[in-house]
Amino acid sequence: MIFIGGVQPKTRTLDDHPRICPHCGLSRAYLKRTDHYISLFFIPLIPISRGKPFLACELCGSIFDERGQPMTLPSGPKERHCPGCGEPVESHFSYCPYCGRALSP
Repeated sequence: MIFIGGVQPKTRTLDDHPRICPHCGLSRAYLKRTDHYISLFFIPLIPISRGKPFLACELCGSIFDERGQPMTLPSGPKERHCPGCGEPVESHFSYCPYCGRALSP
């Protein structure tokens, strides 16, 4: 029997009304939150932790807290993407969980 499960993040848009981005000044920032779920076969099923809300601009990519202050992201390894489908994958994966393509080390 094969069991594929784990914990994965899922980002939700909390408000459908765009806000003004403090960086670029355009109305393209949305209030979002990243929650973590226990997943089975890559389907998020059970919420286990709720993240803090943040503003993310879809145009310039800037991220701010709810008050409009820039958020500092933890420095870590550069995000890796699958060369086949372009989806982000964790650095220790040997195969893409989205398309199954073998990943180079």
